[in-house]
Amino acid sequence: MTLSQKDAIYNWHPYTQHQDLGLLPAIVKAKGVYFYDENNKSYLDAISSWWTCVYGHSHPAIIQAVKNQLETLDHVLFGGFTHQAAVELSQKLFEILPHYQKVFYSDNGSTAVEVALKACLQFFINQNIKKTKIIAFEDAYHGDTFGAMAVSGINVFHEAFKDILIEVVRIPIPTHENENEVSSTFENLVNTNEYACFIFEPLVQGAAGMRMYNANSLDLMIEIAKNNQVFTIADEVMTGFGKTGKPFAINHLTHQPDVICLSKALTAGTLPMAVTLFTQKIFDGFLSSSVNQSFMHGHTFTANPLGCAVAKASIELFQTKEIQNNLENINQKHLEFKEHIKNHPRVEKVEVLGVILSITIKTEEDTAYYGTFRNKLYQFFIENGILIRPMGNVIYTMPPFIISNAELDIIYNAFEACLNTVY
Repeated sequence: MTLSQKDAIYNWHPYTQHQDLGLLPAIVKAKGVYFYDENNKSYLDAISSWWTCVYGHSHPAIIQAVKNQLETLDHVLFGGFTHQAAVELSQKLFEILPHYQKVFYSDNGSTAVEVALKACLQFFINQNIKKTKIIAFEDAYHGDTFGAMAVSGINVFHEAFKDILIEVVRIPIPTHENENEVSSTFENLVNTNEYACFIFEPLVQGAAGMRMYNANSLDLMIEIAKNNQVFTIADEVMTGFGKTGKPFAINHLTHQPDVICLSKALTAGTLPMAVTLFTQKIFDGFLSSSVNQSFMHGHTFTANPLGCAVAKASIELFQTKEIQNNLENINQKHLEFKEHIKNHPRVEKVEVLGVILSITIKTEEDTAYYGTFRNKLYQFFIENGILIRPMGNVIYTMPPFIISNAELDIIYNAFEACLNTVY
């Protein structure tokens, strides 16, 4: 029996309708920008394995960091203890994100967001101030735990739970057409003094189809929030570590958010870890002689030493001249392909930001997030040995930072072939 056949018997996969699913490719090895399945077919990883493996797969520096830490300290609970790997990682994070003063460790993007929301809400509870509502963008995606679901807005993911979530008001992302209206609506909301925080994916809504918006409008909203004692939360789980052309998407802004959430590329796709970074003001709101005003949140693998060691190695790799040069090269190649493909009759829109390139395809078919047209797109790329996950009628690439020009051309050629053949 093959691995794929065994998988069909035993496993329940995320975001998957298993009725009549068929067999899934079974990956047995990954190296560089390629996966290899049990039949030795290769797949070019055009999306960094869900935006995580930004230095490719099995990078020697990452592997060595795991080995070194495993020989010293594998795990210790972070409740009541600390350790060198966590301290060193925190120091490294504050070097590259100097606006923040405290880091809270968790396990993944959803829990990083959950920590941020709970801390902002409890800050006001601790001060006996009634601020229980949250502002988020329409079509946002922040994760699948309950708080993260509440501030998300993509129905296909969270429709089943819509009536049992905390209270969130959603507003459109600001565009050139609506930015004044959005700003006015936002200011009216925060002026009510009912909102604890405003959460957003800065500049790019990833799961919504790589939907991009400008930094100036977001900057203004953050300024308005700060002037009205509403905390701002930047969910950089996807955008963090170079994806948008700067180290972090918030580096495009003048006004820095009160909280930032990081995961995915933090550990280069090797181990589950997330961090939520806070300003000193939020942390100070939990200092009290009463244990009830402590932040009663934690995970078994909070600040796991292996994850911390890998994250530190990942950041050091990110800071190398080689990777920074590669980021610039990928962006330049994307821009060149954009010019080449933008007038294709089936291209509705093509956008580039940093290492992200997305194409919205003109089609008369259903463009549902997991609809028939999306499935045809996905199957086309899998059959051609390329991993992407189309979102409705949007195809995109966010490749590993080590990708070569020849490998980028393979992706671009596949995109063009898709536009010419998938109907």
